[in-house]
Amino acid sequence: MGLEIIIFFGAILFGIFIYWTESKSNGVYRFFNKVFNSKELQMKPGNPKGFIYKQDVLPRVLFVAFTFLIAALIIQFLTPIAIFSTYYGISAFASAIFGTLIGTYVANFVLKSGEVIEQQSDSIEDVVKDGLNKGKEFLEDFKNKDAKVVEAAKKEIKETPKAPEKSARERLKDKGLM
Repeated sequence: MGLEIIIFFGAILFGIFIYWTESKSNGVYRFFNKVFNSKELQMKPGNPKGFIYKQDVLPRVLFVAFTFLIAALIIQFLTPIAIFSTYYGISAFASAIFGTLIGTYVANFVLKSGEVIEQQSDSIEDVVKDGLNKGKEFLEDFKNKDAKVVEAAKKEIKETPKAPEKSARERLKDKGLM
């Protein structure tokens, strides 16, 4: 189980590396595009699409699985390591594919969030400044309202308190009714 976890995390890092590399330059994809497609079907020069970068889910999964399958077959037949003959080999193979796919999506999230932050940095600063200004205004209003309430309470206290009135029982006694 320990080796699988190491392979899984290594595959995540590998997926991040592949995605980041393809986001910078897609020369290998362009080469295969020129080899396999006619002039009319070739991708345009400004298209950043790659094997993994800017691809949908299914082509991305197929490319990663096919690449790992080719690598595993080469290892299986050229070295004494038997990947497909044991449970552990197949499990490590699946962990590598799944980790690579997760790595590509992590890299996609990081790159897109970086772009959004760069685009929205000015508006975020404005929002934060507006929020701080509104907070300061609210505190000032709150302080002013407290001062008004205190002044009103002082006015009520300054008024002379009324003399204690007689109770209803005492008034009835005074009239002689009780």
